Amino acid sequence: MHTPPRQLQAGSTILSLIRGDITVQNTDALVNAANASLLGGGGVDGAIHRAGGPRILEECGAIRARQGDLPTGKAVITSGGNLKARHVIHTVGPVWRGGLNREDELLADAYRNSLQAALSQDCKTIAFPSISTGVYGFPIERAARIALNSVRDFVIAHPGLKEVRFVVFSERDEEVYRGIFQESEEETW
Repeated sequence: MHTPPRQLQAGSTILSLIRGDITVQNTDALVNAANASLLGGGGVDGAIHRAGGPRILEECGAIRARQGDLPTGKAVITSGGNLKARHVIHTVGPVWRGGLNREDELLADAYRNSLQAALSQDCKTIAFPSISTGVYGFPIERAARIALNSVRDFVIAHPGLKEVRFVVFSERDEEVYRGIFQESEEETW
């Protein structure tokens, strides 16, 4: 039986799948699935703020004071605080409302804008959670395809990142991503 891949090559970038805690990833940047207020929350957002300490919240507060709430699909960058990562890229994914409210486009934007923010700070490695698939309710299979396709297309068009990690927390999410990785491995890029 063929084991689905845990790594793919996209241009000069390695795309990796890891099941675990995103807050312990030793990458140049972590992506936070933030809410529009940038002031912390539950899930990945809360975990990153807890592990990163108060500096991240202070920097998010300063960004919010300058520009207000972060629009869905956009991204901003702060330091990594107490994390191993030098930076945290905060992006707001869309809330799932049935798929007829630009959710796919906004989710792809969240990935692309996060990657652009990473490149703007000369990051070579970045770790993503599964954006919008928790309390925002985006269907995991659809979200994983959008994530992988958006990242693949971006890194091929914009070389510079050595590795992009998809860090998932649950066994179910890992199974879904592994299936999408396998489908992608069989395609010609």
